[in-house]
Amino acid sequence: MALELAAELREGTKTAHTMAENTGFVSCFLKGVVDKKSYRMLLADLYFVYSAMEEEIKRLSEQGNVIIRSVNFPELDRVQALEEDLLFFFGTNWLEEVRPSPSAEVYVQRIRYLASQSPELLLGHHYTRYMGDLSGGQILKNIAKKAMNLHENNGLSFYNFPLIDDEKLFKSKYSKTLNSLALSQEDADRIVAEANDAFGYNMNIFKELEGNLIAVIGKLLFGMLTNSKRQGSTESNAH
Repeated sequence: MALELAAELREGTKTAHTMAENTGFVSCFLKGVVDKKSYRMLLADLYFVYSAMEEEIKRLSEQGNVIIRSVNFPELDRVQALEEDLLFFFGTNWLEEVRPSPSAEVYVQRIRYLASQSPELLLGHHYTRYMGDLSGGQILKNIAKKAMNLHENNGLSFYNFPLIDDEKLFKSKYSKTLNSLALSQEDADRIVAEANDAFGYNMNIFKELEGNLIAVIGKLLFGMLTNSKRQGSTESNAH
């Protein structure tokens, strides 16, 4: 019986996917509550994660790792797009400004470790990040654009996949690639488990960002209450 790794990943990560969407940061994001400080910190974290991922994917592919080389799709690469966004948000010295959060640093270390010890498990991270970005990219792009009043694609390159003309067709190609890999069921089970862990690493990043977002929301509410009191005071004085 042929291994259906793509379907196993999709079904095996449903619970983790839902949990990630229900974190405070993502819930707020989906409702249009996005502030530039938190958003640019997220981009910085993703820059370090994707830099590690793409560096290891390319290195392993060049070394002849057949499994990793199979998913080395240049059209998915996100580092250059993230560099463009970081330039927009931080300015020309962005590389000196950005630092990975503690959670992002742990995530990067995991990617490096797997690349050296169990490269096939990188598939779990590859699937979780890239397919998630490709699937929800346009929705999140539109939310971020409206919430932060961004113009055109400024600061939104991360969500653009200019080398992919047909998202549905590419995702089908990606699934067929996963299903064609010479892996055992035991390998597949470990990859699905790692994909669930990948969601966990991402959720830890989101949770760190929640503190900043809560502070922003608190300031907004305080400002609204203060304005309300001022208006009430003005109305009282007018009578």
